[in-house]
Amino acid sequence: MLFQSLNIIEPILQALAEEGYTTPTPIQSQAIPIVLQGTDLLACAQTGTGKTAAFAVPVLQLLSKDKTNNQKRKIRSLIVTPTRELAIQIEESFKAYGRYTGLTTAVIFGGVNQNSQTQALRNGVDILVATPGRLLDLLNQGYITLRDVAYFILDEADRMLDMGFIHDIKKLLAVLPHKRQSLFFSATMPPEIIKLAGNILHNPAKVAVTPVSSTVDIIKQHIYFVDSENKNALLLEILKDKKVKTALVFTRTKHGADKVVKILLRHQITAEAIHGNKAQNARQRALSNFKTQTTRVLVATDIAARGIDVDELEYVVNFDMPNVAETYVHRIGRTGRAGAKGTAISFCNAEEKAYLREIEKLIAQKIPIVANHLFPLKNHEPAKDTNQEQKRGNQGHSRPRVSVRKH
Repeated sequence: MLFQSLNIIEPILQALAEEGYTTPTPIQSQAIPIVLQGTDLLACAQTGTGKTAAFAVPVLQLLSKDKTNNQKRKIRSLIVTPTRELAIQIEESFKAYGRYTGLTTAVIFGGVNQNSQTQALRNGVDILVATPGRLLDLLNQGYITLRDVAYFILDEADRMLDMGFIHDIKKLLAVLPHKRQSLFFSATMPPEIIKLAGNILHNPAKVAVTPVSSTVDIIKQHIYFVDSENKNALLLEILKDKKVKTALVFTRTKHGADKVVKILLRHQITAEAIHGNKAQNARQRALSNFKTQTTRVLVATDIAARGIDVDELEYVVNFDMPNVAETYVHRIGRTGRAGAKGTAISFCNAEEKAYLREIEKLIAQKIPIVANHLFPLKNHEPAKDTNQEQKRGNQGHSRPRVSVRKH
């Protein structure tokens, strides 16, 4: 199945193609037709399944069909998600898929000065992505009205519950229009979530997809504890192994991606970066060079890497640990496609250990630790199972296929 078969309008199909998307994931192929029909949706799906596009694509299409001629744009779609990182990612996705629709988006979250956010709201937006606390705060201050919301999406509902946002969501429901289309996404469906869904949805269609952990089971995963200043040296050491024909390397920032490329080029390793500051044709050229193995290492940020589908890509390197656990699944899922071999290597410094814990909780497994490498983390307290991992490594079961040689 291709996206064309889902009756998606041409401006969105063009944007999806530019992002490298041709084939919808199971959640996308099931959810998009339901949403386009105007039906409420109850979806049991985790972030690693491609669910953002499952709601962003049809909502963009529905809004495009019903464009307002008013000079001042009104908030017609509201997406509520529990964390600022997820809110930013979702807004970036709406911008990417909707770049040819003429629709406008804004994102609001707490922990930062509200001035730039309130200015965006004054200018008027079609789509608002928000975390619950800041949304209610700006509602109370009079910067936001939700009376024109026609499409309401509650994302990561079970995490909302875990983080204590349930009362905020109930306050929000009291001010949303009764007549609206609602989409409800949750990774799990405990009784409290089912009850909440019952208060939000009207005669919903139900969709469930395979848990995210099954996506990562076929990929060999390894964690290197390393200080930030030694990450470049460790990457160069790993790339000495000729078995690593190509590698997709992830950094958290655009600046970080450019820095890694400079260092690799200095050591005669062909490398290019793709990120939001690169023109679309430059990104396409870099991806093409990587696919033909003209470029050995492609360094990417998360939003730029969406839709990358490279046959026989064996190695993904997390130069920076992602600060959203589900992003880890997105990243390493670029390898091990269609039953092929895949290895995911992650560099973790002291500050990133909290991210690692969240990732291991999400995928419900411990990532094997590579203990005997050249650049160990200073003052590192090993995890409880490190000795066990070392023993298994010495027996040849958990050591990576990448050799790290001492000189």
